[in-house]
Amino acid sequence: MTDYVQEQEMEIEALEAILMDDFKEIHPGESGLSTSSRCFQIAISPQEEEADEPTNSSVRLALIFSHTEKYPDEPPLLNVQSLKGIHSGDLKILKEKLEQEATENLGMAMIYTLVTSAKEWLSELFAQDGDDENAGEDEVAKDEVIVPHGEPVTVETFTAWRERYEAELALERAKLMPDSALSAPKEKRLSGRQWFESGRASSKGATAVAEESDEGEEDIDFDDEDFEDDEDDMLEHYLAEKSVSSSHS
Repeated sequence: MTDYVQEQEMEIEALEAILMDDFKEIHPGESGLSTSSRCFQIAISPQEEEADEPTNSSVRLALIFSHTEKYPDEPPLLNVQSLKGIHSGDLKILKEKLEQEATENLGMAMIYTLVTSAKEWLSELFAQDGDDENAGEDEVAKDEVIVPHGEPVTVETFTAWRERYEAELALERAKLMPDSALSAPKEKRLSGRQWFESGRASSKGATAVAEESDEGEEDIDFDDEDFEDDEDDMLEHYLAEKSVSSSHS
């Protein structure tokens, strides 16, 4: 004949030795169980938490049990309570899980097995909550990423800018040349570059061009032949505009 009382006493002694401060006897009225027999509570934290630092855990539960008359040949009375950060819906799921496992382990001392199962369940729940929180932080970080705006720099956009720059520079040089140089036949006319290199430009005009050049973008080397062609075209455009302006006046 099985001595159930002795088996139960031996299990309680073993649990006290293994769990130490996490194991304690409580009053039946605190257990939430329908019994007047001895009741015990085991505090459980996630597996990642050290046993000597229980207060650092963000979640913590209590597994409460009471031996029935014929335990372990019949399942113990079980209850679970939140000690920190666990919702009632999750506790209900855990209780059903532990009751099912108790039925599967009949015939042997099972409380420590249930404690291990509850610890694993809590660790999985804690890890899932952490992943959800990290995912939320990632979404916020994505929202805070500054997306650059504006026209991207390509060969085409740079070429268009260069052409505008060359044209504007040729026009400015044309404005500084004397009327005698502008009215000369094209084949005898000095280009803007030649005119400046000949030393005929006034110091005032040269200073103006130098100041504008300093304030602009950094210098770009252009092909001389292309530059003179663009410059001559702009000179003709400037002469045409000047002729129109003179006729109106």
